[in-house]
Amino acid sequence: MRTDLFDYDLPPERIALRPAVPRDAARLLVVRPDATPEFEDRGVRDLPDLLRSGDALVVNDSKVIPARLIGERVREEARAQIEATLIVRVGADRWRALVKPAKRLRAGDRIRFGHEARVCLLGALDATVEEKGEGGEVLLRFDFHGPALEQAIETLGHMPLPPYIAARRADDERDRIDYQTVFAKHEGSVAAPTAGLHFSEELLAQLAARGVAVHNITLAVGPGTFLPVQAEDTGAHRMHPERGEISPAAAAALNATRARGGRIVAVGSTALRLIESVADEMGRLAPFSGETALFITPGYRFRAADLLLTNFHLPRSTLFMLVAAFTGLERMQRAYAHAIKTGYRFYSYGDACLLFPDAATHNTH
Repeated sequence: MRTDLFDYDLPPERIALRPAVPRDAARLLVVRPDATPEFEDRGVRDLPDLLRSGDALVVNDSKVIPARLIGERVREEARAQIEATLIVRVGADRWRALVKPAKRLRAGDRIRFGHEARVCLLGALDATVEEKGEGGEVLLRFDFHGPALEQAIETLGHMPLPPYIAARRADDERDRIDYQTVFAKHEGSVAAPTAGLHFSEELLAQLAARGVAVHNITLAVGPGTFLPVQAEDTGAHRMHPERGEISPAAAAALNATRARGGRIVAVGSTALRLIESVADEMGRLAPFSGETALFITPGYRFRAADLLLTNFHLPRSTLFMLVAAFTGLERMQRAYAHAIKTGYRFYSYGDACLLFPDAATHNTH
């Protein structure tokens, strides 16, 4: 499909720079393909009333690391400011990272991160550029390894806010809490699974009282989640692989939910992509540990997810393509136009949608 079909115009003032307070005070646009009216303006706190006893939420419990590091390239007497965003760990002391400006680096260069601070009483965090790839990607070998490296990144790193927020304000200590879900458990993400940001302990208690279960799976979210598709046709785009895990207990619980007639509600595109990656033709899930690069566009037939709770997504992004596949492109274009007109807040810190499926895009079980 043509990528420009997934474009739309968003007034800058609709981009949320901070989340709703409290988290579950965010607005919720309910989109039902077979209902009149098609759109219903609710709140995230209404979720217990919108779901049924026996339904199950599947949430991504990945934890965001403070993956953005500010440093200085050291080459003899020459100095250059460098910003690196860690994207995937490849060893005890090595990370692949996106750096800018990449043109100032070459293999063998040394970078000192946090030169104004001291880490673990051992000095600043130094790294060597081992390889330089395309698109600003490099392989960094740090002087620390294991827990010492993890502590250094935690101390010196900044939360990797999306570019549309970082361009308008600096990150701060609030973001270390705000940009982390209540489910966060397994470190590895360099972007938040943002649909989960709307949940509070109070809301989870209300859902439990309603008879709605919550099951955790893990997908390490990569930086590609922020990037628009550059290819003119979606068929030419390739997703970056992301590592995920579904435990035997989670797979069994979700299969039991469906067997009892309950619905599986994916909390976010990351949770949805992972369960769709492993579901068989009947929607049954198997335990999984590995990588997925599943790219969902209109025409995909969903097997595992019955409903989708998700944020509003960037134009031309793989995430907007996913929601268009789930509920219909023209319907989602109308939904976004309604959201813009009625003042919804967009993107990572913004409001949410509860999407019901287009029957034509889902297998019946």
